[in-house]
Amino acid sequence: MDIKIPSVGESVVEALVAKWMKKSGSVVAKDEILCEIETDKITMELHADVSGTLTVMVPEGESVKIGTVIGRIDEGATLDISATPASALPPSSPQARKLATEKGVDLSLLAGSGKKGRVMAGDVLTSGERELGTGNRELGTGSSEPGSGGGGSESEPLLSVRSEEPTPYGASEISVTDPATLHPAREQRVPMTPIRKRISERLLAARQQTAMLTTFNEADMSRIIELRGRHKEQMRERHGVPLGFMSFFVKACCEALREFPTVNASIDNSDIVFHNYYDIGIAISGKKGLVVPIIRGADRLHFWEIEQKIVELAARIEGNRLEIADLQGGTFTISNGGVYGSLLSTPILNPPQSGVLGMHAIQERPVVRDGMIVIRPMMYLALSYDHRLIDGREAVEFLKRVKALVEEPEELLLES
Repeated sequence: MDIKIPSVGESVVEALVAKWMKKSGSVVAKDEILCEIETDKITMELHADVSGTLTVMVPEGESVKIGTVIGRIDEGATLDISATPASALPPSSPQARKLATEKGVDLSLLAGSGKKGRVMAGDVLTSGERELGTGNRELGTGSSEPGSGGGGSESEPLLSVRSEEPTPYGASEISVTDPATLHPAREQRVPMTPIRKRISERLLAARQQTAMLTTFNEADMSRIIELRGRHKEQMRERHGVPLGFMSFFVKACCEALREFPTVNASIDNSDIVFHNYYDIGIAISGKKGLVVPIIRGADRLHFWEIEQKIVELAARIEGNRLEIADLQGGTFTISNGGVYGSLLSTPILNPPQSGVLGMHAIQERPVVRDGMIVIRPMMYLALSYDHRLIDGREAVEFLKRVKALVEEPEELLLES
């Protein structure tokens, strides 16, 4: 059976063979991961459709056209699986097994959410045995409260999917025992990956082809932190995901976009296209760079459904199962620089969208309330917008509306 580079979209004409999981001559089982390929839009895994012996025809680091045969499986070979009893592990997806191996998660301890109890990648990511970041932070939620170290700061990893960066394509690995490590080369040149090339092109285009401007504000996070503290575990018990901060911001943005439709619009040549739907892009950091998958119809989703979508998308990015359709469209984007500890930054537009909201780290700061100086958990907010379409007054009022909804989130809860 030939292993071909699959078609993943009309605009994608070639792909990079990023990594072979199996060596040439290895015996592989059906559904086992064979290799990882990368296009200018997504990274994905190719699985074995049959069992047999693998022959690698295209080495790692080589770019080839869509449809190219990069390997072959001789179905004459069989696997000796006697050493692994079928009852040793619960049924699980290949992505779940790969994640469990990487993260040291015992699959036998997990209750699968898939058909007939099959353990899925999302089950591994949301298990109590796996945490992202440091301390007891959780994906999409964060559990450190202000004042818990770091001088009362909180940088919540709402969306970060972080893992150890692989060796760059074309670069050789250096053993820690190699004497050369004592005198490493002053420079190293490696080719840009297709995704990194695409990111650089889009960022440059956003700066050159839009009249981007940014307005700033800050939000008191006290009410959201208090609400989240009371309902976080209840939501986890009922829906399998904890209540995070991101769902509040998604709902707040949807409400503000409804009131300020120009921020949800885009420019197409000499026309303004108003979108009567709210497909929100969520910037997520993956192994190969930033991607912005879309939560479609976000205004119609409950808080717990938004949190589930975020966990699902993060798992698909981690398992290289994101599809081009997951990245297409979108009317507005939310990016959280606070995951990296950013206190203030200027988010860049994601064309053809006209607006992007930047969230930042939560810090306890002195503020004035009713004439008194008090300490509150504050977050700086930044709205970058295309000034060709959105006036400064409209941008400021939009951001003020987001701030008001975040500071008094009961309105969002009542609407949901």
